[in-house]
Amino acid sequence: MAQITTLFLDIGGVLLTNGWDREARRRAAEFFQLDCEEMDERHHLTFDTYEEGKLTLNDYLGRVVFYKDRTFSREEFRKFMFDQSRPFPEMIELVCRLKERHKLKIAAVSNEGRELTAYRINEFRLGKFIDFFISSCFVHYRKPDADIYRIALDIAQVKPSQVVYIEDRPMFVEIARGLGINGIVHAGAEATKLELAGFGLAL
Repeated sequence: MAQITTLFLDIGGVLLTNGWDREARRRAAEFFQLDCEEMDERHHLTFDTYEEGKLTLNDYLGRVVFYKDRTFSREEFRKFMFDQSRPFPEMIELVCRLKERHKLKIAAVSNEGRELTAYRINEFRLGKFIDFFISSCFVHYRKPDADIYRIALDIAQVKPSQVVYIEDRPMFVEIARGLGINGIVHAGAEATKLELAGFGLAL
């Protein structure tokens, strides 16, 4: 087995809660008294375009929420969106310790819109331990497109066999494995820690 030099990490579901998932949208619909089903339908029609960096958050909100007059402002809604993010401290600590112990390069490979990405990087100080951010909004490809992993490999300048990819969605892990990247389907910090040890990344 090749020596592992690099971790590819999803952000939402691994290091942090998801940025704007179904549960967050449901909470927003309840809080702002919106039609959840209608908002969800509009979301699914346009969110991929936002995640690929082809729409601003303002554009997205204009299509999904503010296509008619509301009793609340865009700024209030944006704040609610951002406030849904929470860290998983045990995973952040694990990655930081692994980076220090094994001198690893760390790359985030994530699907997220630009404003949410920037907020989450700054709020949770992800740049302190992540070396590269291959976010869909920056590279204009989104998982499950295999090209986002090829871009990550090129940016990190590593071979697929030198990478372990930690991701909570099995399909995305399968696609990365198809390129020769080692993968772990993340189901919790302890289970992932044990699997990492099997790749020679013990603490």
